[in-house]
Amino acid sequence: MKKHAIIPIFIPHRGCPNDCIFCNQKKITARQPDVTTEDVEQIIETHLATLENRGLSTVEVAFFGGSFTGLPMEEQSAYLSVAKKYKDAGRVDKIHMSTRPDYIDKPILENLKRFGADVIELGVQSFDDEVLRRSGRGHDSAVVYRSSEMIKDFGFELGIQLMIGLPADSREKCIRSAQETVRIGPSVARLYPTIVIDDTELSRMYQRGEYTPLSLQEAVLRCKEMYKILDEAGITIIRVGLKSSDIISENGQISGSTFHPAFRQLVEGRIAREKMLSLLSDKGLSSDEHAEIVFFSGEQSFSDMIGHKGANRKFFLENYPRLNISYRVNRQLKRGQYQVKIKGE
Repeated sequence: MKKHAIIPIFIPHRGCPNDCIFCNQKKITARQPDVTTEDVEQIIETHLATLENRGLSTVEVAFFGGSFTGLPMEEQSAYLSVAKKYKDAGRVDKIHMSTRPDYIDKPILENLKRFGADVIELGVQSFDDEVLRRSGRGHDSAVVYRSSEMIKDFGFELGIQLMIGLPADSREKCIRSAQETVRIGPSVARLYPTIVIDDTELSRMYQRGEYTPLSLQEAVLRCKEMYKILDEAGITIIRVGLKSSDIISENGQISGSTFHPAFRQLVEGRIAREKMLSLLSDKGLSSDEHAEIVFFSGEQSFSDMIGHKGANRKFFLENYPRLNISYRVNRQLKRGQYQVKIKGE
């Protein structure tokens, strides 16, 4: 049973006057009606009708879409007052929002604290100033450190969102962004490979030959390394890759091959494969060995052990053809833990 649920409330792009090259939400927002406090209440009630009495440990109301703290303070307060009513009644546990690092200051944080907000996610994207400049972010990395420190000093849970493959990005810069995220110490993080969505400046750069998206394989490899750094530091990675419903485009068109509906499983499957290869090496098993072995994982990681569409099973079949391999669950293993046993040992 799912233990954590988020009630997402999409606040259109009005909170952000900036024009990042990868975003097309402003044009879509111009054709959308404003979200009212009545809308917020209806969304919460609709979700709670299916969530309550399910034994969930945490239910969050989360304001996504634009930059929440870029809205006028009275609008922030109006939306927050609805969420706070449900939190005070014990029907939701946390209030959560996403925003930009340069839309954080003391009055904003004091107001969020007044309305019982709990989690603030910052769309950091990168810690490299050249990547930020080329992406049209409108701020440098120094702002990220200052706003993150303020958020934590006020007692909020901090979240960091990173993008992989923006203009001027590199594998080394991605790794550094993950390392700097660990140094800041958020509670949660999200990893998003850059998607070229039509009707954006990035799309026009792509059409002019000024930007080349990462291949799917390279995006997976970079995210894999970043994921390991964050996970080993105890940071909860709440999203890897975009869902199709996250891509806000008039006709749903994207360019390049970075988007994959099961991107997280691709990443976690590659991490599982690395661990499984290490286990074989520790046992002294090479590709030309004859043996009958069993790989074990916990229940949560069994699909990662097998890989998306059986990718890991196929990999070991092709690269270790002399091994007779089976795959089983060991409920004593935690998420991300794997074992290998040689039959007859």
